[in-house]
Amino acid sequence: MGERQTYTAMPAFTGRNVPVTEIAKAMHKDAQYVRVGLQQGAFKFGYAIKLDGSNEYNYYCPDRKVWEEIGYFNAEGKS
Repeated sequence: MGERQTYTAMPAFTGRNVPVTEIAKAMHKDAQYVRVGLQQGAFKFGYAIKLDGSNEYNYYCPDRKVWEEIGYFNAEGKS
């Protein structure tokens, strides 16, 4: 007998930067929880970058990584 295979339809990823607020809503968590998780490296679906001389972070969460880690995808970018 042949080996059993499972196929999953992949969403049409665009590289869209998913806003932290949208991710937080999908996770049923506060946005600050997601921000701190990204800053501390606890979440692997995005990056928190702090530029030299600044106290603020910039966040980049590509749609594919968000989908791979938490299963959330929204092509339209509306939460």
